[in-house]
Amino acid sequence: MTTAPVRLRTKASWLVNQAATVAHRLAMDEFAKSGSRRYHYGILAAIDENGPSSQAALSRCTGIDRSDVVAVINELAAAGHVDRAPDPADARRNLISLTDPGTQRLDQLEDLIRDTQDALLAPLNPAEREQLTRLLARVVEHHNG
Repeated sequence: MTTAPVRLRTKASWLVNQAATVAHRLAMDEFAKSGSRRYHYGILAAIDENGPSSQAALSRCTGIDRSDVVAVINELAAAGHVDRAPDPADARRNLISLTDPGTQRLDQLEDLIRDTQDALLAPLNPAEREQLTRLLARVVEHHNG
């Protein structure tokens, strides 16, 4: 990165993009080793936090496109990590819920994400990591409302 022009190296937007590229690569490598995809983690985490959810709700809360949510749920259901059941309030849609093996898988993926975060943020001490996370969350919240 030090070979990049100063005009780039001093722009937060460029630095965030570079960090995101590294984070994405690290995460993809780890997910591939475990036979998962990053969307698996997002969907499992959303169901764990929000309880049984419709595919549309999962799309909204994770930012994953609806068509991708369907494919991910199919993969997770085939692996026994989620169940589909008719929504008692609206029989036209299904509610997706976490199974016990799905909870175990989420725990495994959480460990993987923690290792990825540690690799990404290796040059920072714990206080700096927390500060960076807070600042990035504030920027994201500002732009996502």
